[in-house]
Amino acid sequence: MGYVLQLAAAFSGSLGFALLFQVRRGKLLLASLGGLLAWAVYLALGPLIPQDVPRFFVASVALTVYGEILARVVKCPATLFLVTAAVPLIPGGSLYHTMRYFVEGDFAACSAQGLNTLLLALAIAAGMIVPTSLFQLVRRIRVWRQRKK
Repeated sequence: MGYVLQLAAAFSGSLGFALLFQVRRGKLLLASLGGLLAWAVYLALGPLIPQDVPRFFVASVALTVYGEILARVVKCPATLFLVTAAVPLIPGGSLYHTMRYFVEGDFAACSAQGLNTLLLALAIAAGMIVPTSLFQLVRRIRVWRQRKK
């Protein structure tokens, strides 16, 4: 039951941001499903990978591949799907704990938690950059081959 609730929250959060960014009605469901997919991948990797950073990276790769493929199918920018689908992965809880430790004066815990928060953010960014770069590379190779003919 806990996983179903988390997936529903991921879908709802992505849907809320899609509405906030005024995503068109026909693409709302697709954009929201990206957030659900990202969180489902994160949860599915839990038993296999106990650390959060690699799980965030793989979930980010999955949502980016989803967004890039969907962008080509629906013929719209991939950013539409990436921004809304990344919402469930935002490390808000980790950032909250970092600030809490700072306010409480526990600077050792603050620095450890802050490093974890930074690593999570970097994992999300790297997980988006790698597939996007590969998609662009494949596209450029196709264009180059077509021009060569």
